[in-house]
Amino acid sequence: RGFESALSRAKMRAHLLVPHAARLARRGLTTSTVAASTVAKTTTTHRFKDSHGKQLLEVVMLPALSDNYGFLARCGESSDAFMVDSPDGEKGCQLADELGWKITTILNTHHHFDHVGGNQAVIEHFKDVEVIGPDEPNGDIPGLGRVVSGGDAFSLGGLECQVLDVGGHTHRHVAFHLPQVSVLFAGDAIFPLGCGRLFEGTAEDAFASLQRIAALPAATTIFSAHEYALANAKFALHVDPSNEALARRAAQIEALRGQGLPTVPSVLSEELETNPFLTVPSQPDQDASATPVQRFAHLRALKDNF
Repeated sequence: RGFESALSRAKMRAHLLVPHAARLARRGLTTSTVAASTVAKTTTTHRFKDSHGKQLLEVVMLPALSDNYGFLARCGESSDAFMVDSPDGEKGCQLADELGWKITTILNTHHHFDHVGGNQAVIEHFKDVEVIGPDEPNGDIPGLGRVVSGGDAFSLGGLECQVLDVGGHTHRHVAFHLPQVSVLFAGDAIFPLGCGRLFEGTAEDAFASLQRIAALPAATTIFSAHEYALANAKFALHVDPSNEALARRAAQIEALRGQGLPTVPSVLSEELETNPFLTVPSQPDQDASATPVQRFAHLRALKDNF
């Protein structure tokens, strides 16, 4: 009932949210969304341009499996592309072929099968593919050729790519940050209004990871790897019912999903205002005897059983 009433109060105010494109424009960047290719009717493309209209990055969201997103991207106007996680390798290859792109790099955020299961299909299709990812102790990343960890950086089609340690969901989960376009490929570290379940790491690990993400520029565009926003919104309103920004965002999420549209990507500034795993642990009215990490651990345990 609380979720439904909060949404009712918020629907009339949802239009007050500042569009993502407007936020980027303030920074001299622009983004646009275009219609899907024939691979998937729900596929959308986000283009990031500088203030002169020059394309810096193009990201195609690739729905896969039940609720995953993989990402096919290229820097500038190059035909060389990179794929971030590979939930469906065959679909990724088909999409790249349709676009006239060649996948030369796979960036894997962690070892779970719904993120690396398509690696081999991409490697077999395009042959010369470099796989970049973490050295995970509890699972293999097929074709892994370059091991990276937090603090590493490398060039990706002319853009700098910084590696963030975002362990918690898995021990050595990483995220890929492109600072020149303020884009973060976050894997399962953070979602709209949520964060990844702690399968291998500790609450301390995950809390520290979220703080690293929170320290990025507020305008950062976050490409998360699952569509969990509706369920996350229900939980968020349950634990933070007085957050008006959250109520407005929950209404927006319900409207998007009602039209079959994705809630990914999100913007960090929205998460800082509305994601309970970023807001609730630091709220002054929480248990004064508990540390923010302990509050986060309690919140994560509540979500696991919600």
